[in-house]
Amino acid sequence: MAGEFGNPEVIEEELDILLVGGGMACCGAAFEVMRWAEGTDLKIKLVDKAAMDRSGAVAMGLSAINTYIGTEQDPADYARMVSNDLMGITRDDLTYDVGRHVDESVHLFEEWGLPIWKTDENGERFDGSKGMTPLKDGGKPVRSGRWQIMINGESYKWIVAEAAKKALGTDNIQEHVFVVKLVNDKNEPNRIAGAVGFSVREDKIFIYKAKAILLAAGGCVNIFRPRSVGEGMGRAWYPVWNAGSTYAMAAEAGAEMTMMENRFVPNRFKDGYGPVGAWFLLFKSKATNGDGEIYLDRNKEMLDDYPPYGQASVPASCLRNHLMLKEMKEGRGPIWMDTVTALANLRETMTPREVKHLEAEAWEDFLDMCIGQCGIWVGENIEPEKKNSELMPTEPYLLGSHSGCCGIWVSGPTDVGAPMEEKMEGIPAHLPKGWNWGYRGMTTVTGLWTAGDGVGASGHKFSSGSHAEGRIAAKAMVKYCLDNKDLKPELDTSIEDLVAEIYKPVRNYLEFKDYTTAIDINPNYITPKMLQFRLQKIMDEYVAGVATYYTTNAHMLVVAGEKIDMLKEDAEKMRAKDLHELLRAWENYHRIITAEAHMEHIEFRQESRYPGFYYRMDKNFVDEENWKCFVNSIYDKQTKKWTCFKRAHVDLVDKSKLFK
Repeated sequence: MAGEFGNPEVIEEELDILLVGGGMACCGAAFEVMRWAEGTDLKIKLVDKAAMDRSGAVAMGLSAINTYIGTEQDPADYARMVSNDLMGITRDDLTYDVGRHVDESVHLFEEWGLPIWKTDENGERFDGSKGMTPLKDGGKPVRSGRWQIMINGESYKWIVAEAAKKALGTDNIQEHVFVVKLVNDKNEPNRIAGAVGFSVREDKIFIYKAKAILLAAGGCVNIFRPRSVGEGMGRAWYPVWNAGSTYAMAAEAGAEMTMMENRFVPNRFKDGYGPVGAWFLLFKSKATNGDGEIYLDRNKEMLDDYPPYGQASVPASCLRNHLMLKEMKEGRGPIWMDTVTALANLRETMTPREVKHLEAEAWEDFLDMCIGQCGIWVGENIEPEKKNSELMPTEPYLLGSHSGCCGIWVSGPTDVGAPMEEKMEGIPAHLPKGWNWGYRGMTTVTGLWTAGDGVGASGHKFSSGSHAEGRIAAKAMVKYCLDNKDLKPELDTSIEDLVAEIYKPVRNYLEFKDYTTAIDINPNYITPKMLQFRLQKIMDEYVAGVATYYTTNAHMLVVAGEKIDMLKEDAEKMRAKDLHELLRAWENYHRIITAEAHMEHIEFRQESRYPGFYYRMDKNFVDEENWKCFVNSIYDKQTKKWTCFKRAHVDLVDKSKLFK
């Protein structure tokens, strides 16, 4: 029967493996899963809120692959870099594992048609259209930094999605379905049994039973009030559709979360959020204060306040922000990217042909991944060789695959010496000990995996590492399904209750819409847009957003908690006048739970571990003795309360090399 608004058609499906998301991690999983499932009768499906070709953080394209190990370094070097950039608290087992697998994903991308820049024997740069020796056969990539390689990446996601679709088969891919809730097993509460979603195009609800689920639906954007307002609303650095669904659904299912206090505040071109990496690393540009001084030099003694992370050859990202914020707070702004000097210096050693190519590269950097920045340059009459551009730290983002490490606690590899036992107080008894308790990439909920932004305590994977992590998870999921052939998942909630919960915002609207003549003003419901504004205001003003220069304290966090409690009550009254608003309403539910996790973790950690990203002004120091540990948590969906606790941090890779 065809559904209608308020009375959707309900479709039930039984699967072995469900992949939730369409970004780089799920594309990696979709490609890899068929290599291990071949010859089995496993039923596998991928469900994406959007369309895979332009889904996830790589949607607009990229100008560089940020993680490629190559021959110049090894996975231990990579684990060291990740650890230092995230102020010492990461899981070396997870980063090392990504480091030893990531290059294979990059070689696949090139094989599928991604153009990668190369250098010839004289060191001259050529873009990917020149088709020189492939990386896997010894081709030399153009490096824009120690870990990054330049690409012509406008169609990067399209290329990777095409390979995933070809491997999995389009019949096993469902687009425009937003999975909003995981369902636990009736007979075993800590096991996953299925997931529920709705079509954003038709009046249909989908209920999937599955033995194994990969939850990889990205990080979290727009829980903080963005710097872009008015007609710029919706402009963000990370993809605006990342609503914390990965974190919220995992937490509600009972998964152990980790490092949810961590956030990333990128320093980007102002208003366009354009990337700065190529400008700093490839074009050797410097950032200055309003007086033309290089603030990293002016304030470098501030790095000594944060040993050892400030003393590494490349100090942690948050500390570089910390130095910039001093200039802004003390009135020496604005902050400029000195593009004029950088391009002039490069011209001195280049032929006119190379100069022309260089200027094309400067524009290409944005055209490949942030077209809006080109629009700002054009609209403000900025030619980068003639006029400098402003830089600005953005609003905070929560993510686990870029320069942040919040996310879900997962089982690591068994062969790199990860600790197996922990004797710390406060860890809930039902949670596993140590860092590997089963299938690689599985969360603490049996049968639930994550990858990409979902994996906590292991940042700097970026696009290539997320793809590799998806592949690692897929292999483990097939093994799990084959090991548990006779498993019959049973949902712990009735179909009627699930449908009622998913469509509650629709029912709120249909019941009360005629109470007033103005559709958006009604004492019985709140629009998703207005609820989101409230969440952003709370987080911005009390949980270290741009309004307070990223500062908070225990008192402010208490106020935030009270306001979020009331917001959760009011969220029950959200309305959805159409399917698009239903999508927005569920994104808001996910954002609220993610925001609450972030707030609870900052409150629990009695220090400012990431100066430049946030400051607990009442604990404005890094406390290596007491807080060089993981802050983890679990959420109880019945009581709607968080329990935070410590897990011990252990170095598996010698970090002293960073400081030599």
